[in-house]
Amino acid sequence: MDIRISLSDGVPVYLQIVNQVKYLVASGRLRPSEQLPPVRKLAETLVINPNTVAKAYRELESAGILTTRRGAGVYVSEEIASPLRRRECKRILSERIDMLLAEARQMNVKTEEVLDLVRERSRRIEPQEGDTRS
Repeated sequence: MDIRISLSDGVPVYLQIVNQVKYLVASGRLRPSEQLPPVRKLAETLVINPNTVAKAYRELESAGILTTRRGAGVYVSEEIASPLRRRECKRILSERIDMLLAEARQMNVKTEEVLDLVRERSRRIEPQEGDTRS
């Protein structure tokens, strides 16, 4: 599990863990029933207090994203994966779209021009019918 902590961005460390786990679940990089590292191991890896990891896991569990199996560890919940994935993907994309539109506005580029550019870029990266590249 690839989690990176920044001590300089002003976001509490436990919240960085919560947000990144949500992103990993939403992106499918953490799958339903997949086990997360134990609290102490993740704390060692991130060089943070185990209580911080425990707090993040508790918050994710209370949100229904993680589930604890006594004596077996912490796992991604089977029930939440699909709705969370869709909701988190939309949230992440919405944030990026907001930044793109704000930047476009600063450069006096109209929304319709941005949409045209998005469509053009999409056509370039989407595989064409009959394309054998994988």
